[in-house]
Amino acid sequence: MFYEGTIYRPPSEAKSIILQVTVGCRHNACTFCTMYKDKSFRIKSRTEIQAILDTALANDPDAERIFLADGDAIAVDSELLIEILDQLYEKFPRLKRVGIYGGPKDILAKSPRELADLKEHGLTMVYLGVESGHEGILTSVCKGVTSDQMIDAGQRLKASGLLLSCTIIIGLGGKALSQEHALDTARVVSAIDPQYLGALTLMVEPYAPLAKSVELGTFQLLTPLESLKEIHTLLTHLKVTHCVFRSNHASNYLPLRATLPDDRDKLLKTLTNIIETNAFGRLRPEGWRGL
Repeated sequence: MFYEGTIYRPPSEAKSIILQVTVGCRHNACTFCTMYKDKSFRIKSRTEIQAILDTALANDPDAERIFLADGDAIAVDSELLIEILDQLYEKFPRLKRVGIYGGPKDILAKSPRELADLKEHGLTMVYLGVESGHEGILTSVCKGVTSDQMIDAGQRLKASGLLLSCTIIIGLGGKALSQEHALDTARVVSAIDPQYLGALTLMVEPYAPLAKSVELGTFQLLTPLESLKEIHTLLTHLKVTHCVFRSNHASNYLPLRATLPDDRDKLLKTLTNIIETNAFGRLRPEGWRGL
């Protein structure tokens, strides 16, 4: 289906049709990420997009979920995105939701009215990679925005009525900034108050820019125990209204599922029990983790 390079999507979009309306990631500078390093960012032409839609319709006319790729497809001009959304709902009569990745800089480049218009035309869910709320970490991993800008991007999406799923990365501060990372990330996510929150645990591939720091020893990866302690701190200080929390990504040592704040005490009790009893047999073996 007209895919260029490897295609990535959030775990919750596993049953969605993936339509690659952009190639790569416009920012593409994060030191921990290798997903789009082999691609040059571009927005596909109307002709290409039309061919993609026609093929998708021929393959699955009863599709109920569609995800627009690649890395931050929300960078597409709002007028074109609205054209795409209108066509999708016209062509797929059973369509219920459309999701998209959104980089913080490209979200901030759109006005509140534009975001509201996208919601009105059927965009449903935006996935925002928060990664960390710590100012120094955001700078060191070249995220391209400050914590205040990240909050602004998330709050704009929430205000537009769009569903927001934020992603954070456990261990992104390494050993040196583990607790600071947890506390500041809790602060930023609390300020955004997303409906969904997904936690990944840092894995550094050999060709990621961050790998050099790991090799030199200037960045030290967390142990499984330290990762659990970081999650414990994060959840302790997280203040959200109603948020579905998941750490079921393959990178995580311990899959967790909860609705916050209702299930917070249960999660903290589970984490405390494993940490205090060294019940590491309940954790995903290192060899089973993956991106």
